[in-house]
Amino acid sequence: MKKTVFMLTFILISAFYVAAKPRIIILATGGTIAGVGTSGDRAGYTAGKIPVSELIGSIPYAADVADITGEQISSVGSQNMTIDIWKKLAVRINEIFAKNEADGIVITHGTDTQEETAYFLNLVVKDNRPVVLTGAMRSSTSISADGPKNLYDAIVVASSTESKGKGVIVCFNESIFDPREVTKTSSTKVNGFKAPETGPLGEVFDGKVTYYKSSLRASGNKSPFSVNQDIKLPKVEIVYMYADASPDYILNLVKQKVDAIVIAGVGNGNFSDQFNDAIKKAVKSKIIVCRASRCESGRVVLDGEVNDNELGTIVSDDLNPQKARILLMLGLTTTKDVKKLQELFFQY
Repeated sequence: MKKTVFMLTFILISAFYVAAKPRIIILATGGTIAGVGTSGDRAGYTAGKIPVSELIGSIPYAADVADITGEQISSVGSQNMTIDIWKKLAVRINEIFAKNEADGIVITHGTDTQEETAYFLNLVVKDNRPVVLTGAMRSSTSISADGPKNLYDAIVVASSTESKGKGVIVCFNESIFDPREVTKTSSTKVNGFKAPETGPLGEVFDGKVTYYKSSLRASGNKSPFSVNQDIKLPKVEIVYMYADASPDYILNLVKQKVDAIVIAGVGNGNFSDQFNDAIKKAVKSKIIVCRASRCESGRVVLDGEVNDNELGTIVSDDLNPQKARILLMLGLTTTKDVKKLQELFFQY
């Protein structure tokens, strides 16, 4: 009799663990995925109108994958994304994992600045459980809206044990991307994201996740960066280089006493003689200047055409200008030493 009771108890406990689904929290920020238009066959819409509860309701079959709850962090188009929202996301994510409230997190986000939010979070989230960003290129009211599929796939990715330890990732159009490498490459197409330098980490298809590789760059668990809601991040601006560009933008930033400037240079992070003179004034004013490139791929070489050691500048390696800005903002919270800041770009 005792043996029978024991076996029944063992079977019931085993069944519970087999049946237990991952706990996924969706943090919604707005964006096209939550957008509403006046006509399904037109591009126009207003972002961030649909609440997270309705996003979850649009994919009832996701309940077979995970136990899903949602929280509304913001309701903005991602062109209006702010550092304050980034901090709010980071604090809440770290809190969720510290309190063991979820096994994974999905963030719905507009596509315009999704890569920036993903990279920022990848540097400051202090847990190895999955955080997956996704969104949509078509609003919820469009013909063949891509939001529900992208959200379902993101939940599948966040629920997969294979995603543990990957850091923050971006899931879009069935591809899985590293946040450092991914960038938005189309303003309208549903395959709007690519990783030009490295390609995707893997893919999700038919409810299954496959990874082909992992990033070797360090992320939040191994980074010295941390944020809270009250921290004031250094002011870093981007100046775009083009033929006959005015150096006045740089000189105005020097007057504003910003902490750092990223130059979105041409080619290998290059710039004109006029820019060079203005950059000398910035460096003399103790402003960190980082050379990046407006090119889609490739890296900016230290002491290439520009003698960085002589000029006092650093390079972004293969980070694009908008992500170089993020690394500088966080890096300057730990050091103002030019050489140490340069090492961060080779590490992260």
